[in-house]
Order: sequence, then structure tokens, then C-alpha cells
Amino acid sequence: MILRERRLPVPWYPESAEKITLFLEGLPPGKEPRNALAAFAPHAGWFYSGPIAAAAVSALDPRAETVAVIGGHLPAGMPPLFAEEDGVRTPLGDLPIDGEFRDILKKALGGRPDRYQDNTVEILLPMVRYYFPRSRVLWIRLPAEIASLDAGELIARTAAALNRKTAVLGSTDLTHYGDNYGFSPRGRGKTALGWVREVNDAAFIQAVLEGDGGKILRRAEEDFSACSVGAVLGALGFARASGAGQARLLAYGTSADADAGAAARGIPDSFVGYGALSWHSP
Repeated sequence: MILRERRLPVPWYPESAEKITLFLEGLPPGKEPRNALAAFAPHAGWFYSGPIAAAAVSALDPRAETVAVIGGHLPAGMPPLFAEEDGVRTPLGDLPIDGEFRDILKKALGGRPDRYQDNTVEILLPMVRYYFPRSRVLWIRLPAEIASLDAGELIARTAAALNRKTAVLGSTDLTHYGDNYGFSPRGRGKTALGWVREVNDAAFIQAVLEGDGGKILRRAEEDFSACSVGAVLGALGFARASGAGQARLLAYGTSADADAGAAARGIPDSFVGYGALSWHSP
């Protein structure tokens, strides 16, 4: 069995099963019933976005036999990328990849092997292993284009054809603000943080709540408010084809909120927004 090994260094997520379990068991229970068909989560280091990501992962239906984790960081025009290994190693144990499902999707979408180090999928896999200890996974990355909505619908049709109960987890961070990211349209400090929270990220979240794929893509491209919008479109396409209702906002925050010392030092010049949303059966 060929396993995809961990590629992110320890600061991204804990190195042991004990530390991962302690982290996740210390989080408050989710507010929504655990029956979501799809969700999207952030993909920063767990110190910053772990609780928000866990709100999304833990909302997914625990009966899922396969959990498709859709990452991004791919521009429009790139082919979808798939992990070709037999499984993925996590500190909690190995996660088998659903090879039959993957091969059907890869052929239909013209996918290529994902041989690169990328955080958008890997960062979420220990959580998937914790909440879905008996499930298989799909490792997919989709480009930032409207065709990723169709890819999500294809995942739903393939799951039905295989009689495979499936949940989808999309992966994106929201606005990357500040000098570190070359994006500072509202200066610094409280004004900047308030604008990201209440305007820029809020507009992207509202587009997702409305379920408008074209608007989601425009907000991401014009407002620089999502780094992996293809993953969100894939999750939306799956949710829509699976008969889900309107998306629900589970949690929101920023890296500035996560830093307990920020109040003393002031708002950082650079920070990132994070959101968790889910789609449930009506």
C-alpha cells in the first residue's frame, strides 16, 4: 500500500494522536445537527483556524462512507489534481483513498496527479480521520473557474452511481489582508479589520448563502476574498445536486482574533479571514 506522507511541518497541525485528540476534544460542540451533505472550511494552521475548520468537518454526516476533500490554490485553466496514492498517513492513523471513485472522476475531468506540497487538503485530513475513523477519502484540488461547480455535481452523480454515501468538504481561506499579501485597500488597524469582517468577507459569505455560483466566483476574483474558490464551487455543486437546502454559516473569525496577544500589541498589519459553512438536507 502506497501512502502519501505528511508534508506540512509541525506548526501547521499537531504531530501526535494525543495532541490532535486533546485539541479536538477541547472544542465546544457544534450548534448544527451533524447531518450536512457538504461544507467548507479554512486551511490555515490549526492555531489560527482549527476551531473554525472543526466546526465544518464535525457538521458532516457521520454515515459518509467517502469524504471528498476538495482543495484549491489552482488558477482557472488548470486541470483538477488528484492524489494517486492508496492512502494518506495522519497522526491518528492511515486514511484509505477511494480509488474506484477517484479513477472515475479523474477520467471524466481530465485530472492529473497531485505531486505537490499544498496545505488545502492535507491540513483537514487529521480532522477527517478523527470524525470519520472508518471512512475513505478523496483528495481533489479544483481550479478557480465555474466548471468546478459542474465537477461538484459530477461527484454527486458518481456517488449515486456507485451507491456510495458521500460527504464533501471544500477548503478555502477568505480575505488575505496586509503587506504580507500585497492587499491593503483600507489601511491598517481597526478600520482594516472591520472592513474585512463586515464588508469583504461578508460579501463572499453572502454569495455562498445565496447559492449563486457566478456571484461567488466574481466576489472571489474582484474582491480577493477567497484563495481557493474552486473548492467552494465544488462543494456547492455537490450540495445542489444532492438536494441540500441553503447554506448555513457555522463560524467566522480571523487570524487576528486567534492571537491572544494581539490586544496588547495591537491589530497585526497582516491577517486572514476564515469561515465555516455547511449545506444540510432540507
